[in-house]
Amino acid sequence: MISNEILLLGGFIVFIISVLMIDLLVVGRGSHIVSSREALGWTTVWVLLAIGFYFFLKYFGHLLHGIDSPESLNEIVQKYAPDLRFRTSDFAGMLAEYRNYMSMNYLSGYFIEETLSVDNVFVILLVLKSFKVPFENYKTVLLWGILGAIVLRFIFIFAGAALIQRFEWILLVFGAFLVFQGGKILFNKNEHHKDPHDYGWVKYLSRHLRITKGYVDNRFGIKKEGNFYFTPLFLVLVIIEFTDLLFAMDSIPAIFSVSLDPFVVFFSNIFAIIGLRSLFFLIFNMVEKFRFLSIGVSILLIYVGLKLLFHSYLEEIGFKSTYSLYIVLSVLIGSVILSILFPKKTETTE
Repeated sequence: MISNEILLLGGFIVFIISVLMIDLLVVGRGSHIVSSREALGWTTVWVLLAIGFYFFLKYFGHLLHGIDSPESLNEIVQKYAPDLRFRTSDFAGMLAEYRNYMSMNYLSGYFIEETLSVDNVFVILLVLKSFKVPFENYKTVLLWGILGAIVLRFIFIFAGAALIQRFEWILLVFGAFLVFQGGKILFNKNEHHKDPHDYGWVKYLSRHLRITKGYVDNRFGIKKEGNFYFTPLFLVLVIIEFTDLLFAMDSIPAIFSVSLDPFVVFFSNIFAIIGLRSLFFLIFNMVEKFRFLSIGVSILLIYVGLKLLFHSYLEEIGFKSTYSLYIVLSVLIGSVILSILFPKKTETTE
């Protein structure tokens, strides 16, 4: 018999891919330059879907794990929500508290991933500009990059959850890593904007694969003189997947600081990732305006890292999941407001 978890997860993945395919094959058929209006429209769609899923978890979240009795509720709480302390004693009240806890963790995780994804946007922009990708091909390469990211995130999240269940001390490793990464970004601001041509594996691929000298429409490969050739767009796609893998090493441990439930982590992660493409087109003309965003990202990484390192103490003092949501929103909004109030000064020549 197929479990509720597999059914809901399968349905979720089918739904997400269907919406992406509608965007690719119906709404934005072929390569074209994405306008700010189109980007804003799709960003709104993904944000509304993410918020809609919050309400689904708030009112029907217990269906995910098939909770139908106090015993099954206690089993899931012990496994995924050990810091949850019930204020009520009846089953209906406890179920409502659990759903509220689950939905708030999902929302916190979503905003954490969305915040970290903004920095990912800047790196992707650097990659696309460095390889001189025609602007009309941005949409295609980003869509396939996101589909690949969904697969990689699925593997990362559920493998990470399995390790955490078996070895709880891994949370401390995640925490230390996030604090290190946050400090690295804070004090070495330009390091994660390294020219992609400088990566050794990019040079290796260029030497050992048949690659066309120029771009061929929006294709990743072509057949030429009886041989198969990759186009530079394929290299760009590989680099985007690789950078997402690097960012996943930050963001996935960060969301595990909010929830130990791999399904909640996966849902929040994917909703943020699928909105990354439209977010990219929405803000790519405004990169220079958010000068304090990288500082905000580093502060957020350090915060969630410390939260993982001191999770036992925070459980003892009753640190609520809603506090994380408030902190994440404050960092995100504060970074943007400071960037607007104190814009980067442009050098003028006399």
